[in-house]
Amino acid sequence: MDAGAAERPHVLERLQRRDEERQREVEKRRQVKEEQVVQEEKSGYFSASFGQERAAIEEALSGEGGIELLEEVAMRIQGLQKLLNDSVMFLPSYDTRQAQDQLVRLQSALDARRLEIQPKKKFAFKSRKKEGTAATTDQLATPGPAKEIQVQSLPQCGFQGLTGQVLFMDAQQIRQKDVQLSQLRDCTITMTGSPATLHLRELNGCRLLCGPISTSVFVDNCHNCLFSFPCQQLRTHSTRDSRFYLHVTSRAIIEDCMNLTFAPFTWSYPDILADYELAGLDRGRNNWDQVDDFNWLAMGEESPNWSVIPEEERVTHWK
Repeated sequence: MDAGAAERPHVLERLQRRDEERQREVEKRRQVKEEQVVQEEKSGYFSASFGQERAAIEEALSGEGGIELLEEVAMRIQGLQKLLNDSVMFLPSYDTRQAQDQLVRLQSALDARRLEIQPKKKFAFKSRKKEGTAATTDQLATPGPAKEIQVQSLPQCGFQGLTGQVLFMDAQQIRQKDVQLSQLRDCTITMTGSPATLHLRELNGCRLLCGPISTSVFVDNCHNCLFSFPCQQLRTHSTRDSRFYLHVTSRAIIEDCMNLTFAPFTWSYPDILADYELAGLDRGRNNWDQVDDFNWLAMGEESPNWSVIPEEERVTHWK
């Protein structure tokens, strides 16, 4: 047998391998192209649906209407947040941030309309002592020995200007309401139930445990705090040296922050599963370690402004 005849099978084998590689490459490119088309279709559907619903909500907020209309708007904002949460996997980061910012503005507009429509009431606090004597806001704002305080059920509720207090609100008091905690120092706050939104402003040395929040948590100018809650969205601004035990169904956002640490949410209480259902949160989706730092745009490098709490340092038993 001549050399050419001996080599011919090897040549045919190489040609066959090349043809198989070419076919695999063609198939790979086809799949990539199909995936791109699907992604574009999904992104286009999201943009159209999100934009249409956002415009409808804005129109509703700019018109006339009472509490019933605002409750409907609140539900529509929750639905819009769910649409975004379900679309995060295929949306570009820029589109996700834009949509989140628009949701924040819608929620702020809703809060402002609620304040316009609802009659203004003064907060009324009462001690949980047996005699049940009422205390004034001025008395509670004065630093004193730690005691447990309960807030009456109000359309808008929260605590402000307290030091060294043990504060509590239950499910009926915060059910689907906008809760605000502001200017608190060295306080322990426990809230069992499901509020609509949670605003945390100028807290220092505080510990907060809260049940599932239906929409967003806004944290602003808080220092040396421990926060533990589930929510759809977390937006943190000008905050430092604080720990978050978090369940969040979208990506958390931080801005102008330093030394924030994160761990998964582990606190529990009776009826928390029912509160998850009321809040509409997906217990199977937790992006507690997916944090977008708006001050850190370096691609491929982790932000120095936040980190994960090591497992051996995490709180495992909550009192």
